Amino acid sequence: MNKPDFSQLKAVYVNCTLKKSPRKSHTDNLIQVSKSIMDKEGVETELVRFIDHEIATGVYPDMTEQGYDQDEWPEFFEKIINSDILIVGTPIWLGEKSSEAQKLIERLYAMSGKTNEKGQYIYYGKVGGCLITGNEDGVKHCAMGILYALQHIGYTIPPQADAGWIGEVGPGPSYGDTEWKGEKKDPPVGYDSDFTNKNTTFMTYNLMHCAYMLKERNGYNAYGNSRERWDDGTHWSFENPEYR
Repeated sequence: MNKPDFSQLKAVYVNCTLKKSPRKSHTDNLIQVSKSIMDKEGVETELVRFIDHEIATGVYPDMTEQGYDQDEWPEFFEKIINSDILIVGTPIWLGEKSSEAQKLIERLYAMSGKTNEKGQYIYYGKVGGCLITGNEDGVKHCAMGILYALQHIGYTIPPQADAGWIGEVGPGPSYGDTEWKGEKKDPPVGYDSDFTNKNTTFMTYNLMHCAYMLKERNGYNAYGNSRERWDDGTHWSFENPEYR
C-alpha cells in the first residue's frame, strides 16, 4: 500500500455553529476528530467559525458595494480559495443546516462566476465535504444540500464525503458533552460511536486522496470545460459546423 504525501495540501474547516467564540460548540468537537487526522498526515489545516466574522448576507462578492457598511467576506474568501479542501461543519436546527451554513453557501456562490488560470470556474480542482451534528434526524438531509451546492459551483465531491452524529429524538446530550443533568459521561457523548468514527475517518481520507490526485495532475484538463472557450464561441452549438 503506497502512502501518499499529503503534506502538500491545505484544508480549511468552517464551523457554521450559531455560537460565537469562545462558547462551546458541539460541532467543533466532531471537526476536531477529522482535523486531528489531517494534522497527523501533515496537511496544513485551519479551523474558523463563520459567525466570528462580520460577513454580510448576499450573493455578491463584496456587499459593501451593495449598501452594507461592512463585509469581511473578501478577506475570508482568501482562506477558502487558497485551500485545496473545504469542510463545512454545521449543527442541525429544525432539520436543516444552520443559517450560517446557508450564508456561507450563498457567499461561495457569489464567487462562482470567477475563473481560474485555465479559464475554468474558480472552484474547479478543489475538494469539498461536510460534518454534521444534532440531536434529531437530519444528517443525510443536511449533507445532501451542502454537497449538492458545493459540486454545483465546481467543487469535487469524493465518495462518502460526509459524516455526522445525532442523538435521540427530543432533548438530550450533544456530541462531546461530558455531563448531562448531573450525570457524568465517560467517554464524552458520541466519542464511542463506531459508525461516526468510521465515517469521519473515511471521509477525511477520501478528501485527502481526492485533493492529492487533483493536485498531482494540476486540477482538471480544461478541454471542453473552459469558460473562456465558451465565451469565444469555440464550443458545441447547433450553429457551429465544427460539431456537425
